[in-house]
Amino acid sequence: MLRRKITKQIEDFYRDNPKKALMIIGARQVGKSYIIEHFATEHYKRVIRIDFVENPDYTTLFRDAQGADDILLRLSALFGERMIPGETMIIFDEVQECRELITQIKYLVQDGRYSYILSGSLLGTVFKDIISAPVGFLDIVTMYPLDFEEFAWANSVGTNVIQTLRKSFEQKEPVDAFIHKRMIALLELYLIIGGMPEAVSTYLETKNLRKVADAQKAILTLYKRDISKYDEKNRLYLNEIFDLIPSELSSQNKRFILKSLNEKARFDKYYDSFLWLKNAGVALPANVVDEPKVPLILSKSQNLFKLFSNDVGLLAAQYGSEIQLKILQHQTEINFGAVYENVAAEELTAHGYTLYYYNSKKYGELDFVIEEYGKILPIEIKSGKDYYRHNAMDNVMNLTDYGIKEGYVFCNGNVEVDGKITYFPIYMLMFLHKKELPKEIQFDTDFSDINTK
Repeated sequence: MLRRKITKQIEDFYRDNPKKALMIIGARQVGKSYIIEHFATEHYKRVIRIDFVENPDYTTLFRDAQGADDILLRLSALFGERMIPGETMIIFDEVQECRELITQIKYLVQDGRYSYILSGSLLGTVFKDIISAPVGFLDIVTMYPLDFEEFAWANSVGTNVIQTLRKSFEQKEPVDAFIHKRMIALLELYLIIGGMPEAVSTYLETKNLRKVADAQKAILTLYKRDISKYDEKNRLYLNEIFDLIPSELSSQNKRFILKSLNEKARFDKYYDSFLWLKNAGVALPANVVDEPKVPLILSKSQNLFKLFSNDVGLLAAQYGSEIQLKILQHQTEINFGAVYENVAAEELTAHGYTLYYYNSKKYGELDFVIEEYGKILPIEIKSGKDYYRHNAMDNVMNLTDYGIKEGYVFCNGNVEVDGKITYFPIYMLMFLHKKELPKEIQFDTDFSDINTK
């Protein structure tokens, strides 16, 4: 079994929230169903799995139901002997096929006899006009393909090695030369295989990159089928955009240019298609900002963006042309900048950041800008040997108006500090996580001094 970080997240949730349900969402094939079933069987004596794709008739369980008693009565007709109060986890899988469940889950949770966990794909595209969101009864967590640290675990990189690398990242100290070389090699393997569980498992079992490519192509075919099934009106636009992601990332400016679709293309005509790909988890958009100042959302442009693949392995499969060997042999016709940036987009997204980049005719373009505790951190991704050259970052950091104190360059080199710039190996993106606020923030003050009596 592949070790996933979300397992602990699920365990912590049900330990801390016994009277709530959890819904795991994410793109197809990221491993939602598998990880949920594993958790349930490990922590509950009885597990009932209801898959609305495998058994569409199950949707009738919730039709015209008047509350928890109605639903549980219908469930007991199917699973009666397996339903033991306090000991049973009920899994609702592929919930995008059952609109009624999302509004009814509140009553099931309130009833309290059983525990519930949900999973679904394409929820952002299907539930556009959901009647009633069960606030306070259902938390939602997004699951992504394996990030690079999880990929390292899968390839038997030891915990002590990860801890040592983390210490080097935090203290900005160079990595042992041998370890550094091996981690760069592992990152290059990740560029080919990516983080889809099926592709990773296929590689671990066979070490055959051809079979990995076959698994990736099967996932891409599934994505195309979803496009046709769930958005008949815009599916031609969707297919065009989806197929253009690799070439747009390989272009000089990497921005998505509508003229690539149609000389007379208008953004408003294609907007729903871009939004569909984002909401389906298939693509990761990074919007441009006019200024690298907090909050970034205030200066973002809605119609100027880069579009990344949700998985670098799928991106490699879309490139085709025996790209696996070309990457491993460092053949120069491959745009490593595109695949390196895609890895960065995936890692930042999976680790809690919203993707932005900065572009100015006067100062240049920063690959990514993120915000952390009210500060801006510019990030450059370099795949070649000239990673000391970063004019845009130098220009922006010299502007006192923005007050940017430091910048990160992720590259193939070792850890190195030069003034305000820190150079990190590209694999150290795995340690860049958005810092979470404390679970409890207490603020107590006394306003008795304005008591006028």
